Amino acid sequence: MSNLIELINNCKKGSRQAQEQIYKDYSRILFGICLKYSRNKTEAEDSLHDSFMTIFSKIDQFKHHGSFEGWMKRITINTVLQKYRKQQNLSLVSENIEEEVEEETVYDDVSLQVLLRYIQELPDKYRLTFNLYVLDGYSHKEISEMLGTSEGTSKSNLARARKILKEKLEANKAKVGVEG
Repeated sequence: MSNLIELINNCKKGSRQAQEQIYKDYSRILFGICLKYSRNKTEAEDSLHDSFMTIFSKIDQFKHHGSFEGWMKRITINTVLQKYRKQQNLSLVSENIEEEVEEETVYDDVSLQVLLRYIQELPDKYRLTFNLYVLDGYSHKEISEMLGTSEGTSKSNLARARKILKEKLEANKAKVGVEG
């Protein structure tokens, strides 16, 4: 633990070696976050780069309260969301639909790689909401604040994302059943 504190303090002093070590230690974790919020690998790599630029430029703001990894994850998520806001790709649905009753569907035979591809193929507004809610545990209230929408829109986007994913998974299962 003291090694991490030393690394952070050296980063605050501008040490390139400390920055490189933090990059080596955390780039895989943060790239995973970027990948699940991005449409493809190239976009995820750009977001990872931007995230580390922000982390290193704001490292003085880390006060050793809470987890350093958690602090970096929040910056990474915010960096990706900020990129989408700037691109104005988020034409979020503003209609409220009845919240669907969630059915738990288990697809043990689907690889993580296939599932990630399906998530990446979701329209931006659905992908971001799905990831924030399902994978990162944010509430609809928090998501609506992060994306500048209403809670109803967040719920609607989540329901639509789940519906699309369920359809893709069922189509995949049918395809695998035919091939198998």
